[in-house]
Amino acid sequence: MSLIVALILEYVIGDMPNRWHPVVWFGRWASWCESFLYTRDRQAGVIAWLFVIGVSCMLLWLGHALLGWVFDVLILWVSIGWKSLFEHVQTVLTVKTVKEARDALSMIVSRDVKKMKREETRRAALESLAENASDAVIAPLFWFMLLGPLGAGVYRMINTLDAMWGYKNERYMQFGWWAAKVDDVANYVPARITAWLLLRVGESAPWCAVKAQAQTHASPNAGYPEVALAYAADVRLGGSVMRDGQVDERPDYGGDDAREATAIVAIEAMQIVRNALMLGALLVLGISFVF
Repeated sequence: MSLIVALILEYVIGDMPNRWHPVVWFGRWASWCESFLYTRDRQAGVIAWLFVIGVSCMLLWLGHALLGWVFDVLILWVSIGWKSLFEHVQTVLTVKTVKEARDALSMIVSRDVKKMKREETRRAALESLAENASDAVIAPLFWFMLLGPLGAGVYRMINTLDAMWGYKNERYMQFGWWAAKVDDVANYVPARITAWLLLRVGESAPWCAVKAQAQTHASPNAGYPEVALAYAADVRLGGSVMRDGQVDERPDYGGDDAREATAIVAIEAMQIVRNALMLGALLVLGISFVF
């Protein structure tokens, strides 16, 4: 029942305003801890991660003990980013000018967008949609299925710390190493489930082909849903991109005759992701009722 209520709240309301959002509060807490625990080595990153997560887990347990089901619904709701995910991508796809598309895209990706053509903004938006379909929806549902609402909440904390500290730059290469590794482990199965769901609701493809292309991605997980969406929607994704002034060399994702990311194709791809997430939610609901 908690999952049904949380999904209804997510569908009707979406994200809370930032001033009330627990994930935003958690991010501020993590930033405050970083301000006095940061040094440029892995040990400091592990200690900071354990401290931030440990204290937050105690608060989650306390909230669960005091408020019970209501708190569980709240935690599960704020752990899922379904509605906002599509709103951000929809903005990139529907604005009138390429400058507006670049500006909207810069809010959801870390790559350089200044010189992107309109088609490149659509490809990047769809790749972000595929990756975050796993991170923001399927992964929280997966950990809810295994560990309940608190599992979804802890996953969201792990993912948030990776988003804050998991960069491969001078500041976070060592300090953020542990945050990135834990996030890789937490997303390993959900990323592949997301890819499977996309291939079930869209055009199918051999898993070996998806795996081969996904392994060229810099992330051990993000490549799977991105490549799966390319095949499922028959759209060309991937290709080299600019990050921090350097070229990230990637092959094209999808079949040899995949379509270009036109406006119509992009909308079709969005619908495939919607259908995949709905299928995933129904499967989790079914498993929850049975067990």
